[in-house]
Amino acid sequence: MWCTVVPPFLLERLGEAGSGRPAEAAQLTLEIDREQRARRRAGATGRPADDGDRGDREDRTDARRRIHDAEHAQRLPGELVRRENADASGDRAVDEAYFGLGATWRLYHEIFGRESLDDRRLPLVATVHFGRDYDNAMWNGEQMVFGDGDGELFNRFTIAIDIIGHELAHGVTQYTAGLEYQGQSGALNESMSDVFGSLVKQRHARESAGNADWLIGEGLFTDRVQGKALRSMKAPGTAYDDDVIGKDPQPATMDDYVETTEDNGGVHINSGIPNHAFYLAATATDGRAWERAGLIWYDVLTGGQVPPDCDFATFASLTVDAAKARFDTDSDEATAVADAWRAVGVSG
Repeated sequence: MWCTVVPPFLLERLGEAGSGRPAEAAQLTLEIDREQRARRRAGATGRPADDGDRGDREDRTDARRRIHDAEHAQRLPGELVRRENADASGDRAVDEAYFGLGATWRLYHEIFGRESLDDRRLPLVATVHFGRDYDNAMWNGEQMVFGDGDGELFNRFTIAIDIIGHELAHGVTQYTAGLEYQGQSGALNESMSDVFGSLVKQRHARESAGNADWLIGEGLFTDRVQGKALRSMKAPGTAYDDDVIGKDPQPATMDDYVETTEDNGGVHINSGIPNHAFYLAATATDGRAWERAGLIWYDVLTGGQVPPDCDFATFASLTVDAAKARFDTDSDEATAVADAWRAVGVSG
């Protein structure tokens, strides 16, 4: 699996409509992404060596983080600059990545009882300062990669904890449901990452579902961009509206579902629909999203019943069943989940 947080259509628009450093950075980012995708398909990802202690002790509870510095080259994993239990480095990107990986690990470990992404204590490896002006963050199937952004429209990609949680969630999906990165299954793949990335952010901030902003990537845009974030789960289609990068194209319901061959069949676009369903389910029961709706979505993702080519309707049905199994057939949670999918037009 190879996934990036900034969709290609946004970078293409920036490369065509923009000028100067941001446009050049967007074009370079697209080239790097294509190259990395090709390397992943060829199996040459530059996988960091394991340190040999996966599962050595049953009582291990540390995240086993390893942060590397690419030093603005396009090499992976780069120089090891901070590992588990080491002191802060003083490099903001290094220390933000270390913290974000830890917050994500704690959500899975403490709430879901999961031992890292693969449930077998996989080390959490990240590379920062990847390339020059690289406008993206990616999960390449084995590790995290963060660019520094162009500094004019995009800030560094470690700045938002939910971006870190988003990309790591692609790893969880890879090791569980294995959702194909195309069409509705691909949009569900992207939505799972937004859901769990948002849960990482909300749990870190100790926010209830009703108080959270439900934005993905808040702080990633500089003040030059007319936008709040990359996506909004609360109001898909409203995250940004800018003369240079365009308008957020996400639909909130099936009425506006986008049929397209771009972006792997609209995986970053139509993910707004299941995103909004999760938001509706989580806020209908209020409380803390990771303790109700989050548990239901996790049960489905890891339950072994999701087919790789899963569509929205199948996933919706599985979440309703999971809510009934965990909370009872007539529970508020089961009602909230069913109502949410009806509200976005997935189930009748």
